[in-house]
Amino acid sequence: MTVQASAQDLRSSRRSISYHATEIDGLTIFYREAGPPAAPTVLMLHGFPSSSRMWEPLLPLLADRYHVIAPDYPGFGNSSAPSPASFEYTFDNLAKVMNELTTKLGITSYVLFVQDYGGPVGFRMALSHPERVRAVIVQNAVSHEQGLGPLWAARRKYWDDPTSELANLKANFTSLEATRQRHVGSSPNPGRYDPDAWNDEYAFLNRPGQAEIQTTLFFDYRTNLAAYPRWQKWLRDTQPPLLVVWGKYDPSFTVAGARAYADDVPQAEVHILEAGHFALDEATDEIASLVRGFLDRLNQKTRRAN
Repeated sequence: MTVQASAQDLRSSRRSISYHATEIDGLTIFYREAGPPAAPTVLMLHGFPSSSRMWEPLLPLLADRYHVIAPDYPGFGNSSAPSPASFEYTFDNLAKVMNELTTKLGITSYVLFVQDYGGPVGFRMALSHPERVRAVIVQNAVSHEQGLGPLWAARRKYWDDPTSELANLKANFTSLEATRQRHVGSSPNPGRYDPDAWNDEYAFLNRPGQAEIQTTLFFDYRTNLAAYPRWQKWLRDTQPPLLVVWGKYDPSFTVAGARAYADDVPQAEVHILEAGHFALDEATDEIASLVRGFLDRLNQKTRRAN
């Protein structure tokens, strides 16, 4: 399916985005920034095996009204990627570095926007600094067991026996076909997907040292499942404004994982989209509209409260 662009769409998407790096605990942490610094901040946390680059289509669609920060974790994108011998690749550690980044940038209040690995990083940040989190936006990031699809059977085997299951994990998780499938999933519109997305990610996964980094970090993913009850309790106790936008063609995370958020936060806005795991591949405009509406309503409530 081809969508025709109008004359109003013909604006540069780069004019509002800038690219930066700063040092955190001896690591170079890269981040993208868009929008006026004095505006309300949205902190975007990326998934696997992506980087802040995944947010690039959305940044200019929010930058007229919001300050957006999208960092790369250690081991990802343009941030430092030390070996596991010199950096402990755990989700606790990624969240610690991201917390330190927001502190260094002077960001004390933000909306968390999380996708995939961004969920485990973001919920750790929320539990450690709940006063900073104004609201949460979830895009295909699981916090409930029912959100884990059949592909997780092979991944769980790796946690039980990482030595003998390493080859199976790589085939299931980091091969070129798995990297492509993570984007396209079961979408009936594969022509909407740019193959550069998975070719670039596959090239990233084959950089020197990446196999060890990513398998080490994924071994720690089991701690996320153990943390689900704590994250759910935080949601139930806090009742943050919550928007869930979920690509239904995701081969890893099921639609049940999206709907489960409403069990914890009954007022959550849950939208199931004609898209995949990386929903911005296919539903950029729809996500931008839903996010802008959600953020605008949040800011209106904040102004009325003040």
